[in-house]
Amino acid sequence: MTDTTVISVAGDAPYDITIGRGILPLVEGALPDAVRKVLIVHPPTLSAQASALRELLQSSGRRQVLLAEIPDAETGKRVEVAAFCWQVMGQADFTRTDAVVGFGGGAVTDLAGFVAATWLRGVAVVQVPTTVLGMVDAAVGGKTGINTAEGKNLVGAFWPPVAVICDLEMLDTLSRNERVAGFAEVVKAGFIWYPEILDLIEADPEAAVDPASPAFRRCIELAIEMKARVVGEDLREAGLREVLNYGHTLGHAIEHAERYQWRHGAAISVGMMFAAELSRLAGRLSDAAAQRHRDILELLGLPTTYRAGAFPQLLSSMQRDKKTRGSMLRFIVLDDIAKPTVLQAPDESLLFAAYQEIAAS
Repeated sequence: MTDTTVISVAGDAPYDITIGRGILPLVEGALPDAVRKVLIVHPPTLSAQASALRELLQSSGRRQVLLAEIPDAETGKRVEVAAFCWQVMGQADFTRTDAVVGFGGGAVTDLAGFVAATWLRGVAVVQVPTTVLGMVDAAVGGKTGINTAEGKNLVGAFWPPVAVICDLEMLDTLSRNERVAGFAEVVKAGFIWYPEILDLIEADPEAAVDPASPAFRRCIELAIEMKARVVGEDLREAGLREVLNYGHTLGHAIEHAERYQWRHGAAISVGMMFAAELSRLAGRLSDAAAQRHRDILELLGLPTTYRAGAFPQLLSSMQRDKKTRGSMLRFIVLDDIAKPTVLQAPDESLLFAAYQEIAAS
């Protein structure tokens, strides 16, 4: 194992996020001592690695470890998949002192966290994210959930993990497109909190998305640190945590419109571009700062536009978004880089005008 970085998340149930290379063996020590049964939830693409992790966790002879292979990406975030995991746990007589390990991307850790939160009203979960998105976003903060036909993450629970293990070696085999899609959430952290991330991308966009580079690790650590600080102060999204939704209101609507066939990061990229234009047209953000969004996202190869005629459909979806209060839409916008704020109940004409700025010609 190489050197590790540990970032602590405060709150009523504090935990550590460990970042490094070749650190999967740390999962064993992250599990509570009382745990005797473990369910590893994983996608098909990680079957071999999940089996190896199973052998590692069983090597002490103290634990029984089961595998639950679930569909990849958003198709795994369904109540039927959660029910399958509950069935496995029930047949193996999992108790309140047993645990779940989420081993995969953001959709897997969302589902695994939800399963852990709901089994016997809550068992321990260790999150082992294996994608950029999982490491900087989904696995950190205790938000768990599944999708319904009506929208994304409408059913879920706040359930902090007991530990998060981010092994950067797991990213080495991902395609550049996969890494870049996850990097949209890193870019978000740059715009709302740590502009150093933006500087690193502008200086060398290829190094910024190369898992072997110091710039990549720095970007990942800054994004995780940002989220850790925010969720440590506001677990249940009562205040500060809302800033993490920058780009997500329209982004989630695009995911729904595309039936989750778009990568999350691609949708959030367009959502951030929309939020930047909305900020600019509302008189909050400078033209240069809005243009910086477009320049950085396009440097990475992320999309900044969406279908010209889609606004009515997207507006309807946004009005069902979980961030809406009653019928009142709320958007996280920027007064400047690293200065997020809430824009509440913007006029529909303003939303339409902002959308025209990102509508594909």
